[in-house]
Amino acid sequence: MKPVADGPQLSVLSSRKEHLAQMFLDRVAATPQREAFRHPVGTEWKSVTWQETDELVRRRGAGLIALGVEPEQRVAVAANTRLEWVQCYLGAVVAAAATTTIYPTTMAGDVAYIVADAEVQVVFAEDESQVAKLREHRSEIPSLHKVILIDGEPEERDGDWVISLAKLDELGAQYLDEHPEAVDDRIAQIKPEHLCTLVYTSGTTGRPKGVRLPHSVWTYEGAAVEGIKVLSPDDLQYLWLPLSHVFGQVLLAVQFQIGFATAIDGRVDKIVENAAVVQPTFMAAAPRVFEKAHARIVTMMESEGGVKAKLFHWAFGVGAKVSKLRQQGKEPSGVLAAQYAVADKLVLSKIRARFGGRIRFFVSGSAALDKHLAEWFHAAGLLILEGYGLSETAAGSSLNRPENYRLGSVGPIFPASEFKIAEDGEILIKGPGVMSGYHNLPEQTAEVIDADGWFHTGDIGHFEDEFLFITDRKKDLFKTSGGKYVAPQVIEGRFKMICPYASQFLVHGNQRNFVSALVTLDPDAIQGWADQNGLGGRTYAEIVTSDAARKMVEGYVDELNAGLNRWESIKKFTILDRDLTVEGGEMTPSLKLKRKHVETTYADVLDKMYD
Repeated sequence: MKPVADGPQLSVLSSRKEHLAQMFLDRVAATPQREAFRHPVGTEWKSVTWQETDELVRRRGAGLIALGVEPEQRVAVAANTRLEWVQCYLGAVVAAAATTTIYPTTMAGDVAYIVADAEVQVVFAEDESQVAKLREHRSEIPSLHKVILIDGEPEERDGDWVISLAKLDELGAQYLDEHPEAVDDRIAQIKPEHLCTLVYTSGTTGRPKGVRLPHSVWTYEGAAVEGIKVLSPDDLQYLWLPLSHVFGQVLLAVQFQIGFATAIDGRVDKIVENAAVVQPTFMAAAPRVFEKAHARIVTMMESEGGVKAKLFHWAFGVGAKVSKLRQQGKEPSGVLAAQYAVADKLVLSKIRARFGGRIRFFVSGSAALDKHLAEWFHAAGLLILEGYGLSETAAGSSLNRPENYRLGSVGPIFPASEFKIAEDGEILIKGPGVMSGYHNLPEQTAEVIDADGWFHTGDIGHFEDEFLFITDRKKDLFKTSGGKYVAPQVIEGRFKMICPYASQFLVHGNQRNFVSALVTLDPDAIQGWADQNGLGGRTYAEIVTSDAARKMVEGYVDELNAGLNRWESIKKFTILDRDLTVEGGEMTPSLKLKRKHVETTYADVLDKMYD
């Protein structure tokens, strides 16, 4: 194996800070009165400056110190993405503690496992439902001595084990009166190698592992993104991503480094509505969000029919021609330029307006983005910059640039990082963004970080010029009984682009004599289809298991198969009577499919297709 790509070793990292707390403090000092965050309060959006954020964060950090939290001890946040999440997280950072993140959808048993494994001292719990999970397993988590309730008032039965967020702030204010240098003293103790974040993986392949991320990975990510000059202090981010995931957290580190403002609201069903009001200049998302937006727009236009539908398809046809030119660095001219002006005014600009009308680009990560989907958005004048990284590499390892992108790739690699492609195609990474190891799991750490410091990602890929292309997950690739390899993610993404009613499409066929699929249909999109096909008023299960729905899906499967090799084409499929969800345990909170879990759950359904 030989290195095939090295990130430029330039002065890009000269702006790198010592630790995350220093990143935040320097940002406050540089732009104290600029807007830091914007958050919904009722029907309005309220702004908070960097100075106001600093004052609150210091009180919260002092409160944690008053509760006895020591440097690098773990403080967990179990909440949805919201302003309070950031404030509690930063409170732990300035107290020199290490944060542990818990998805609010995590089951009680797994919450107890994470809290016990990380030896968490304090948990910020969003509401009573999160407290209840901890209470149920209290005897199994002896390290946890305090729970801080963000919303609502503590129940009497919990005594002083649970206190309100307001009470913590009171404790912090009192502690600062008595020890005014307490927070600054703690910050002065932080070293780059100290543990900053303990992120537990989503668990697509079993029990989650704690990924140990020192302060140095976040300072690297912030400096690297600033160095590639994709963002400026004048940008406005819309942040909905789960902050329990590294994808969300790296965006915070980048914000502290660069200083742009962030509008924050984790409600997924409010993304499009909020974006239209907030008018962000960029937003990061998982591919599923783009798939749903595409499906909603396409099905809405199809339901209109007639002249509107014809105009829509004509406009996107023109947009596609312009997209191809722009990918070559050219602009349309002559007749095409005139056609594009009309298409943009009548159709494409209205698509952009749904996202606020000011988007410079989207960022896609967490899972593979179908190239055809990226091309569709590009035809509308919306550029999606796909990037690549894992929890173990602090989320960011490569990213396309607004002025240097190739749709279908995950872009050039970050400065000061190194990549290798192993003989079997696996991507290996070495650099400042790689974790220090898995928590309490030295053997598993040694399995993925070799003696030379290369992290084995488990992803298959290759380089074309400076651009990295991901083929599939190494563990997801399967071989049919005929000896042919199949990359399921590519096929799954293509189908969801073709079929606007699809929610999930799981391709199966390891050691089978042909490839099959489990299909689920989007509850929102399929309702409109049902109304148009004589099935209005039926339940979701009745609609999706109807002969009409099967015939509709079969048409899209035939279209998919027309572009596949014979051995990877879908010979049989089953439509499930319910969608796959995070709550049901089939999807991770970052919207990745738990493939093995689904295959185990629906083993009988899969086996039946091979009878």
